[in-house]
Amino acid sequence: PSLMMDTASDDQLGSGKWSTGPSVVFLVQPKWGTLGLLGRQLWSFAGDSDRKSVSQLLLEPFINYNLEGGWYLITDMIITANWNVDDSSNRWTIPLGGGFGKMFAIGEQKMNSKLELYYNVKKPTGAPDWTLNWTLQFLFPKK
Repeated sequence: PSLMMDTASDDQLGSGKWSTGPSVVFLVQPKWGTLGLLGRQLWSFAGDSDRKSVSQLLLEPFINYNLEGGWYLITDMIITANWNVDDSSNRWTIPLGGGFGKMFAIGEQKMNSKLELYYNVKKPTGAPDWTLNWTLQFLFPKK
């Protein structure tokens, strides 16, 4: 299950609704990396009565191709559909792109960093054309 809480500090930063719904992930890990799909559907059940209800689909296909030396290539496009939008031409956000990353350690601390660039081939009015993501993760693997 997924739960979205109404925690936004400004109306433009959130839906004003509490939402929940099912999530599922399928993945395989061949020798070269990871391949899979994450899916989620949310529906609102409580929150600001002056705001629109939430009915949102999220699909995230992902591919991680491992290279030598801790490097990898990645794509994990986050595709969304807002089923409650008034204008169906503004329903979908569909990015295309990817990036690269590296697993490394600073002393004993395991780390992961990645840089990704996505172009929105389909997007609602007012949404950005491009998205640039940089991630730095501290990893705590089982010993």
